[in-house]
Amino acid sequence: MTDLENLVANYGRQSGTPWATNLAPAQRCWMIVYPPMDERRLRARMQAFQNATHDAGKSWQLIDITDEPGRWIGNHPFAKRYFAKPELLSPAALDEFRAQLVVRILDQATTASNPDAVVALLGVGSLFGFAETSWLLNELAPHIAGRLAVFFPGEYRNSNYRLLEAREGWNYLALPITTSEEHA
Repeated sequence: MTDLENLVANYGRQSGTPWATNLAPAQRCWMIVYPPMDERRLRARMQAFQNATHDAGKSWQLIDITDEPGRWIGNHPFAKRYFAKPELLSPAALDEFRAQLVVRILDQATTASNPDAVVALLGVGSLFGFAETSWLLNELAPHIAGRLAVFFPGEYRNSNYRLLEAREGWNYLALPITTSEEHA
C-alpha cells in the first residue's frame, strides 16, 4: 500500500468507529496528516475519503479554503499597497481576514449541525502567514456537531503538529490520522 492508501484506510477505520457523543469540541477534530509534497496526490484522492465516510454511514462535506487568502487580499481596498509592501499588512487587517474566514467556512458548512457528518477542511496550508491552524480549529470546532476533519500538510510527532514542516509545532487535542498504523 502507498502512504496515501494507508491514510485513506486509517481514515476509513476512524470514520467507522462508533463516535462518542460526549466529547469536547476540540476532541471532535481529526487532523489528517500528510507530507506537503503529496498535496496534489491527496487532492486527487478526495473521492476516496468521501467514499470511506459514506461507507461508515456518515455524511461528508468538503470545504476547500485554498483560495481564501488570495480572494480576501485581492478584494481588499489596500490590495495594491499590500502587494507592493507586504509588511504593511497590519495585525488589524489580518484579524479582519480571520473573522471573514470563519464566517465564510461556517456559511458553507451546511452539515455543521449534523452529529453524523464530517465537515472536511482542505487547503489550510494556504493560511500560512495569515492565520494559525490551531486558532482556526479553536474557532470552528464548537460549531461542528459531528467531526471536523482537517487535511493537514505537515507532520505529527511527539503529540505536536507542525504545518508545512516549517512552523513550530503545537499540541492540540485533535485526533491524528496519519499514514502509519501507530496513529490510526
